[in-house]
Amino acid sequence: MTSSELWTRANAERYDAEEAENSSAEALGPTLDFLADLAGDGRALEFAIGTGRVGVPLRERGVPVAGIELSEPMAAVLRRKVDEATLPVTIGDMATTVVPGEFSLVYLVYNTISNLLTQDEQVKCFRNAARHLAPGGRFVIELGVPPLRSLPPGQSAVPFDVSERHLGFDTFDLAEQILVSHHFTREGDDGHYRRDNSRHRYAWPAELDLMARIAGLTLERRVADWTGAPFGQDSPKHISVWRKPV
Repeated sequence: MTSSELWTRANAERYDAEEAENSSAEALGPTLDFLADLAGDGRALEFAIGTGRVGVPLRERGVPVAGIELSEPMAAVLRRKVDEATLPVTIGDMATTVVPGEFSLVYLVYNTISNLLTQDEQVKCFRNAARHLAPGGRFVIELGVPPLRSLPPGQSAVPFDVSERHLGFDTFDLAEQILVSHHFTREGDDGHYRRDNSRHRYAWPAELDLMARIAGLTLERRVADWTGAPFGQDSPKHISVWRKPV
């Protein structure tokens, strides 16, 4: 078992509702276009497939998709949408779990590699991706760029959402490369807020490139978002594509 924090049944049951905006056809369109193009005529494997926010519609695009998911409650929500024969899911961690066959695409979206809280485990994740890829296949990661430039001297917290129903901020342990995301979510109209937090290990693009090299993969492309916008010093996130040599 890796250091990833386990999503509970309560987390799983509210996940789709909380991510409804990011799950719309308009929001997901560029993501699905990007991944389907890389998969080509081959199979795709999603690490940390969750409730199938990306994997299910990608399968509906005609791409054969399989998944690995650590949380059984999250996988149970996915299973309400599609059966095992259509989209097989293996319960396990994305750093060490192996599924049968080869894939033209392995992908890991929405900052999820940061759920692995040590560098060693993140390296193992790259190696696991390479293990599953056919020669010439690609590994894709979507990950935010650590917003450390937003930290004035002596400050350890950065807000990322301040809205009527949600307050979110990240706190940073710079020595350990750990950030904790804190969420205060308003529930109902009685003034009650639910508090959640989750730990993540942030990594810079250059560090990921070194992990890829350790796994025998080479950087093919890095862009700022799923539409392919150029990546630059002010980009808040990146989509990176590494390729397994032919």
